[in-house]
Amino acid sequence: MTRLRILVTGGAGFIGSNLVRSLLAKGHSVVTLDDLSTGSAQFLQDVLSHDRHTFIQESVLNRHELQRWMDQAEVVYHMAAVLGVKNTVDNPIKVIEGNIDGTRNVLELAYPRGMKVIFASTSEIYGKNTLVPFSETSDRVYGAPSVHRWCYATAKSLDEHMCFGYAQKGLRVTVLRYFNAYGPGQTNSQYGMVVPRFIRSALLGTPLEVYGDGSQSRCFTYVDDTVRGTISAMRREADGLAFNIGSDSPTTILELARMIVQLTGSDAPIRFKHYQEAYGPGYEDMPIRIPDLTRSNSVLNFQPKVGLEEGLTKSIAWYRLNDSCFPGGKES
Repeated sequence: MTRLRILVTGGAGFIGSNLVRSLLAKGHSVVTLDDLSTGSAQFLQDVLSHDRHTFIQESVLNRHELQRWMDQAEVVYHMAAVLGVKNTVDNPIKVIEGNIDGTRNVLELAYPRGMKVIFASTSEIYGKNTLVPFSETSDRVYGAPSVHRWCYATAKSLDEHMCFGYAQKGLRVTVLRYFNAYGPGQTNSQYGMVVPRFIRSALLGTPLEVYGDGSQSRCFTYVDDTVRGTISAMRREADGLAFNIGSDSPTTILELARMIVQLTGSDAPIRFKHYQEAYGPGYEDMPIRIPDLTRSNSVLNFQPKVGLEEGLTKSIAWYRLNDSCFPGGKES
């Protein structure tokens, strides 16, 4: 196996930290660059002193510092992003500028260096399209520009346009569209991540708040599966293409809440909450998201292996042991 020098932007985030850990386990040398605005150095605690790992607290918006570390790498995983439903509603300019400017910096610096770039995109790209399953060539359907809900998807779409533009010029670039990654260590429930929010509520015995009527469905993907697909994107056959990375087994949000209550043995109630109460007037949600994994399977040999019940069981066990909200839990 060829051992590579790899830069991971946003490597102190949930998916990024798991990716860093896996890359190190495969023998690669890794530099993590993260400004810790949404990530945490705690996510990397076990590898911060690893002899093939360097952690840099810096933003991808700092072009000079980014260039310094890209000069030393052969591959860059661009995982850094301004994300979260709350951010899209409260601070759309931050979301748009943070995502677009960072990706432009990475691509502009990678191109003359002939680097391989793997860009972390999102299933949000597909917007309100209901023609499932989504293939990588499915249409995007968004609401009006005055509805801030769509600013994250719009920014990621423009990021993808830049990626494909550079691919046309010869850059080795691959786009990955993630579908609802979850797993042990995912603690940023304030950014709209439903699994950690539900698990915490169930373990604390407080109401699990289901937005809307709970009929909206998602394909929850255990983080180990997400990382396997992400690492597979380094191969040359993936250059110039987008791939769906996720489970293709949909679960409604209400079913998810009930499953977590059952798996935790909790007596916490489930409470329904209007979207307007959670995010303000005008918020829109997508009724369904299911990926078509045909391309991912044929090119990346990607197929999710961990079922939802198994993944939730592992996640719940992690929370019991590591979350400071619970008796005996360590600081997360």
